[in-house]
Amino acid sequence: MSGLLLRVRDLVVEFPLERGTLRAVDGVSFDVHQGEALGLVGESGSGKTMALRALVGLLPRTARIAGGSIELAGRELVGAAESRLRAVRGTDVSMIFQEPMTALNPVMAVGEQIAEAPQVRLGLGRREARERALDLMRRVGIPDPVRRYDSYPHELSGGMRQRVMIAIALSAGPRLILCDEPTTALDVTVQDQILKLLRGLQEDLGVALVFVSHDLAVIAQTCSRVAVMYAGQLVEDGEVANVFSEPRHPYTLGLLRAVPDFDVVRDTLSSIPGSPPDLASPPQGCRFHPRCAFVREDCVSAPVPLIAIGAGRNARCLHHEECAAEARREPLVPSA
Repeated sequence: MSGLLLRVRDLVVEFPLERGTLRAVDGVSFDVHQGEALGLVGESGSGKTMALRALVGLLPRTARIAGGSIELAGRELVGAAESRLRAVRGTDVSMIFQEPMTALNPVMAVGEQIAEAPQVRLGLGRREARERALDLMRRVGIPDPVRRYDSYPHELSGGMRQRVMIAIALSAGPRLILCDEPTTALDVTVQDQILKLLRGLQEDLGVALVFVSHDLAVIAQTCSRVAVMYAGQLVEDGEVANVFSEPRHPYTLGLLRAVPDFDVVRDTLSSIPGSPPDLASPPQGCRFHPRCAFVREDCVSAPVPLIAIGAGRNARCLHHEECAAEARREPLVPSA
């Protein structure tokens, strides 16, 4: 495996509320190596997007990092000045957002938006930056880049706008790209094209990806490792093939069973009972225990730590072997 690029330890993100403090991310730790793709998955409100945005200091105005460490290429980012974070964004790490129509500048030609970072971050002249932008437009599959250079975002399809966002993310040569559900708003055919493009860029350029998604099939298609989040905590992580074939946390098992299988006819779709907890007042013990079929007294009596169950494999479950045995009863790997 290539060298360690990103090291996150015990990350805590909080929102102050009148009724207390909401801890959106609670003690999350993970590593990303050069050229690797890590997926962060979970329901809406699980904390995955807040964790992603914390990496580059793009949290909502009322949120704050209340603890932990974020090291990018050995340099600590927690507590860094905004000027330092601005220097890191684009050159070392960049981000692809979920909806490019709101992320792109509506009154600026897309080519100029791609060329902006090479001019500002890399010090290229206007002509050099334009050539770099045109080259990136070709690389990400935008047809007729010379003509499209002067197009505005509203003149492009959703898929083309997302390709522009990817070109912008690559424009200053970052080593890490953060992807915040970049294919959610796209139809299935375009989604597949964008995922193949990201995989190809990862292989060709050696960039690392952190990919946030609620779609397990997308993670199976894109990532080599996965971290599952629930109620602000990381509840399971490991190699994608291992986690998806034999989950060791009941929440992961529930997510996998909820994925429709078009090869199997069922009367009803599987779902996880109940609702995610209030993060301003989470349940004692395991946070998933009110929704869990394997709950025991020890799940409720004390917080459950993340347990190492193998090389590079962890689960926040005291009864992970029982969960694995249940998972073996039927195939669970989402199709890519």
